[in-house]
Amino acid sequence: MKLIPYGHQLVDNNDIKAVVKVLKSNWITQGPTIKDFENTLCKYSGAKYALAVSSGTAALHIACLAAGLQSGNEVITSPITFLATANSVLYCNAKPVFADVQEDTVNIDPVEIRKKITKKTKAIIPVDFAGNLCDLENIYSIAKEHDFIVIEDAAHALGAENKGLKTGSCKYSDMTIFSFHPVKSVTTGEGGAVLTNRKDLYNKLIMLRSHGITKEGFMNKADGEWYYEMQLLGYNYRMTDIQAALGISQLKKLDSFVLRRREIAGIYNKAFRDNPYFDITSENKIKGSAHHLYVIRLKKEYWKRKNEIFLKMRKSGLGVQVHYAPVYLQPYYKKLGFKRGLCPLAEDFYRSAISIPLYPALKDVEIKYVIKNIFKVFKEI
Repeated sequence: MKLIPYGHQLVDNNDIKAVVKVLKSNWITQGPTIKDFENTLCKYSGAKYALAVSSGTAALHIACLAAGLQSGNEVITSPITFLATANSVLYCNAKPVFADVQEDTVNIDPVEIRKKITKKTKAIIPVDFAGNLCDLENIYSIAKEHDFIVIEDAAHALGAENKGLKTGSCKYSDMTIFSFHPVKSVTTGEGGAVLTNRKDLYNKLIMLRSHGITKEGFMNKADGEWYYEMQLLGYNYRMTDIQAALGISQLKKLDSFVLRRREIAGIYNKAFRDNPYFDITSENKIKGSAHHLYVIRLKKEYWKRKNEIFLKMRKSGLGVQVHYAPVYLQPYYKKLGFKRGLCPLAEDFYRSAISIPLYPALKDVEIKYVIKNIFKVFKEI
């Protein structure tokens, strides 16, 4: 059997037709489809404003800029995340501060957040690891006590919900970011978005997306209708109409995508229950999760053999991956002074974690193959 990846997009003929329609139109970028996509995101999530951008990293970056992060500020975030979360803080010359995760969910622990607060703390960036929502209500309450900004990194969690609230509603965040990379809940190829209920942040985000430029709010044009002003140092983080068209088409199928992910997680949960080789994270059992990833956690006696197990799984046709090494263990972050031992639970998670295939297009026969060969690897080592 060919390699079964840990994640993969599902693009059908309707998606292709939507993209072709835009390609045949007068607008392939900076056109009306962008706003249509943003409106669709708002309608789905319940947020007032959405801004589509070129990637999830771009979304994180301009969210940090809109929050006013600068040199001298600290931002508390999770070490178990893709590098972009913490890198976006560094882009603003601020300092990421890593709070340890909860052992069961692998999400940032509100108790640990409190321990990391200093006079320099400006914001919190909780990460919805693997599609399971953080304890956002508690985190937002902590932030409001201290007048911090909350930027929810929901790159894994589009389609997740808790207590009737969809991810991106921004009830318990000032901004929420999404990623539309091919392995995420829906894809635009590359792409991302920032959602918010705050008009002041939205106005900043609009300018930051496109070179810091605005054409709005001028009572008297200085020269003529062409007049615009650069008021911020912005970036070219625009999404194309081509991508937006794909995004609109994909969002129509989001609920069915998430439902299939939950079905697959349920099959895995049943197959892997109480086995002697590995545990499954509590995230895999959460009903409202978007199930971006399915992570197995090797029992401690197998930690030293993780690479052997990983390679045998790959050799058997399973495109397994590891999400993630704690960010501060990366060489660049070590140069900044971060040291091993900072977040013990995050480090233990890294020693044990392997992500196995989970995506909507995964066929039943492939699911059975994954389960069979995972057990086969353990029995043969």
